[in-house]
Amino acid sequence: QVQLVESGGGLVQAGGSLRLSCTASGRTLSRTTMGWFRQAPGKARAFVAAMSSGGTTYYGDSVKGRFTISRDNGKNTVFLQMNSLKPEDTAVYYCAARQGAPSVYDNYDYWGQGTQVTVSS
Repeated sequence: QVQLVESGGGLVQAGGSLRLSCTASGRTLSRTTMGWFRQAPGKARAFVAAMSSGGTTYYGDSVKGRFTISRDNGKNTVFLQMNSLKPEDTAVYYCAARQGAPSVYDNYDYWGQGTQVTVSS
């Protein structure tokens, strides 16, 4: 069983930055696809970013050029660096893990509890 715990959310002004972390226990992440999703109030959960076990990255169109996904396999942790934040980035951000190739759909095997990110205008 894999447990994912996110941290790093908070309140930030538009144009600011935050870095989210997701630490896994129960399984090494080095051979696992990791993803970040977000869910804004009243909206469906949406793909943000993913990284394959080989290090290939994928991003949703709305965050390309602003967000960066990375991982530290030694610490079993994946990160989401968020720059130039906008009010529309406000959401609960979820970390997820799955076997196999990255997916933009929420067909991941394991999920964290989520961390709130609020961007004020």
